[in-house]
Amino acid sequence: MDKDVERVLFSKGKIARRVAALGKEVARRYAGKDLVMVCILKGACVFFADLIRAAKLPAEIDFMSVSSYGAGSESSGSVRILKDVSAPVAGRHVLLVEDIIDTGNSLFALKKLFAERGAASVGICAFLDKKARRRAPVEADIYGFAVEDAFVVGYGLDYAERYRALPYIGVLKREIYEK
Repeated sequence: MDKDVERVLFSKGKIARRVAALGKEVARRYAGKDLVMVCILKGACVFFADLIRAAKLPAEIDFMSVSSYGAGSESSGSVRILKDVSAPVAGRHVLLVEDIIDTGNSLFALKKLFAERGAASVGICAFLDKKARRRAPVEADIYGFAVEDAFVVGYGLDYAERYRALPYIGVLKREIYEK
């Protein structure tokens, strides 16, 4: 897998330090609140596990799976819910935990959905924020790193279900996803 990576953007150590800081920020913002942390599968699972340990909050956790990419490298613009949360959210604070905000289409739709379901608040914690590709009016309340407009993989992020296990964030070589 490493041979398919053009360069490393964020090392394992840099990621660990940043996630520890993000956990403290989540704990500060949501202390004393009835919090449901929702992992957006599959990409955010690695970040989510590290974040919930770093936050050290008595939060309920849940999982949601949405799709806007399929096996491609470009968002389709259409958001489909593949797996919904099981936790009740009415009157509770919801923190959507995402691997990357790219176009913003998925998170825009999810934020609206949870607001319609009566959540007391809907926040977004994203590991990476790629503002250059934003199409929807959505911003992360908390994010790890701003990232350039490149196809990134590792630390849970994939291309066609591969590269998630890389312990760093790297830029995928163009010839891999332009086949």
